[in-house]
Amino acid sequence: MRIDILSIFPNMFAPVLNESIIKRAQNKKRVEIYVHNLRDYSADKHKKVDDRPFGGGSGMVMKPEPIFEAVEEILKKSKFSRDRIKVILLSPQGKTLDHQLAKKFSQFKQLVLICGRYEGVDERVRKYLVDEEVSIGDYILTGGELPAMVLIDCVVRLIPGVLGNKKSLKFESFQGNLLEYPQYTRPANFKGMRVPKILLSGDHKKIQAFRKKEALRVTLEKRQDLLSKK
Repeated sequence: MRIDILSIFPNMFAPVLNESIIKRAQNKKRVEIYVHNLRDYSADKHKKVDDRPFGGGSGMVMKPEPIFEAVEEILKKSKFSRDRIKVILLSPQGKTLDHQLAKKFSQFKQLVLICGRYEGVDERVRKYLVDEEVSIGDYILTGGELPAMVLIDCVVRLIPGVLGNKKSLKFESFQGNLLEYPQYTRPANFKGMRVPKILLSGDHKKIQAFRKKEALRVTLEKRQDLLSKK
């Protein structure tokens, strides 16, 4: 997979992209990630990417020209057909990112992520350029950079070959609309707090049944809304 990020603050991404699983995924050639400075695509001599909103109002709006120029150049140079590329705008108005949406995005060959700023982007970007808008929650951030990082982290770990243990994807939270069952490790007895005996039994069928029951219990206690989807 290839991921292209469009931002006016490209340096924000280095600490996230150059650590942990995302870094290993790049080293394994499972994903290529490129960060583009939107100001490089501005025709303005001062490299402006924003302007006052028509009709008045507070704040500034991101201009359409640099965004269109950047996305169109990326698409033109891409080795993938357009139907294998997803152009995504990180926006509070978008569909809320969840596990199923991340799985859908992981099936594409290329993602182009547009990070909004200020009061948002010119509506023509939403209407004529973007395939999908994505939000990471019902709150306002200063820009789309942090949501882009979250989306990348969600998607990259789902790419085949990125995680060392394939089973780790199968049993984690939100698979089948259930939260993950409680996890334990050594020591079996820590300050009188003991690991459930069934996990020490070696009986894998009973352990599997126990974990499924625990996943249901945890989901019922913490996220009943997920059970309503099931």
